[in-house]
Amino acid sequence: MIQTFITSFKLKNTYRVNSIIYSIKGFPIINKILPNSLYKNKALKIFGNIISILWEIVSTFLWKGLYVWLVLGSMTFAYNTNQVNTFLHIFVFSTLIGGILNTYLLNPTKDKYYAIILMNMNANTFALTNYFYSMLKLIIGLMPFTIIFGLLLKVPLLICISMPLFVAMIKIIVIGIFSIPDFKKNKVVKNENLPTKKVWILLAALAILGFGLPYLGIVINQIIYIVLFLISIILGIIALKEIIAFKDYKKIYKVLLTNENVYAVQNANSTQNIRANIAKNIEYDGEITSDKSGFAYFHELFVKRHSKLLTKSVKKQTMVIILIFIILFIVVFINPSMKEGLNSIPLTYLPYFVFIMYILNRGTTITQAMFMNCDHSMLTYRIYRTPKIILGVFKERLKTLITLNLLPSVAIELGLMILLYITGGTNNMLNYLILFVSINAMSIFFSVHYLVMYYLLQPYNINTEVKSSTYPVVQAITYFICYYMINIRMTTFVFGIATIIFSILYSLISLILVYKLAPKTFKIRI
Repeated sequence: MIQTFITSFKLKNTYRVNSIIYSIKGFPIINKILPNSLYKNKALKIFGNIISILWEIVSTFLWKGLYVWLVLGSMTFAYNTNQVNTFLHIFVFSTLIGGILNTYLLNPTKDKYYAIILMNMNANTFALTNYFYSMLKLIIGLMPFTIIFGLLLKVPLLICISMPLFVAMIKIIVIGIFSIPDFKKNKVVKNENLPTKKVWILLAALAILGFGLPYLGIVINQIIYIVLFLISIILGIIALKEIIAFKDYKKIYKVLLTNENVYAVQNANSTQNIRANIAKNIEYDGEITSDKSGFAYFHELFVKRHSKLLTKSVKKQTMVIILIFIILFIVVFINPSMKEGLNSIPLTYLPYFVFIMYILNRGTTITQAMFMNCDHSMLTYRIYRTPKIILGVFKERLKTLITLNLLPSVAIELGLMILLYITGGTNNMLNYLILFVSINAMSIFFSVHYLVMYYLLQPYNINTEVKSSTYPVVQAITYFICYYMINIRMTTFVFGIATIIFSILYSLISLILVYKLAPKTFKIRI
């Protein structure tokens, strides 16, 4: 069993080292300096192994620390409820969500595919040893942060210690009481990377209960948490026995570790699924035409043929936003005591909406459609990559992207302005104007940002697979910056003015960069 784990760890490490080398070669300038023979270089492989082992140690703690800080920590202080109880409340529901989304054992990863399917390693031994290792990493990595942050909030030490165990037990319960018995009965294994509609509904309900109830002053207390923890221990022991006793992991992995499942996240965002989704929403009517000329004519044909794809989700987003604000308005009239708390949302929590606008923006989907049904063919012509044409098409696309993304942003800004007015208003009437302009500025910024990323870092090969190392790095940095904005507390006037100025400057600089650099960077990757 130990030898199987060592072999599997070496396999994972080798794959990780090669991925590190590939990523290094993917960065601009560096890829021209480093030769393809790099993969054979022993010194670099040793360096890669050291990096990989260090990353294994760091990642044991890093993501757990970020989780406790960003998810539990930042949200605990967002409510006017008892901080200890709020911390436990958010932790419990976040744990339930995480337990459903990632059990570790049935996550179709590449190392499982290589070891069990390609190398024919013992599936039972591989599954159990790696699962116990993952659970151990989870407990060891999470416990320091639950203890440190919990004690800062004056959570009892024993409860702080129990929290990582609760997380592990929930994951074990999901596998041992639900997934394995379901496989025995129905011979079905559900891919965790592609949750079903029922799972998404369940996750949405848990998220509403976890992050919505505290707004109403409803949170679980320490006694309820202790009861839930004890129940999880009992059910976890039962589930663990089922996991250990199960001997058909080979059958599970044969069903689970197909090429489609192992590359589910990439395929869902790149090749067959994207093509199928886009194809369903294309208008093939030969009578579609345009009375415009030049770049505008070329782009308008694309927009008309893809109108369903471009507008469908935006309309849904807008309807959901309107519904949320209607519910808030009703709550204000039914319970006037909540006016003071809701009044602070448009006056103090404007930085939150950076992250919200980031989530709502359709830039990635639209640029994928642009590449698949236009640019992957047009980029084979040299004239399509000349500065004049690139800038001309870029401007037309930017107009469309801004127009589409403004629909939900207008719903948000009008909703915030009405909410501010009916909850007591503000002494500075400029706040209404700042709200209106700043939300639009955020929307415009993300529209520009995604299009600029596409033109300057064009990440796709002919099969719409992401082959750029820089592109996902920039995406990750964008995500973390936007998420960090949740922690900022700044008046609407100050933050709004800063947002407007930044968006204007970013847009102007982006147009210059696209004109100067896109002729070299806007190309099909190999």
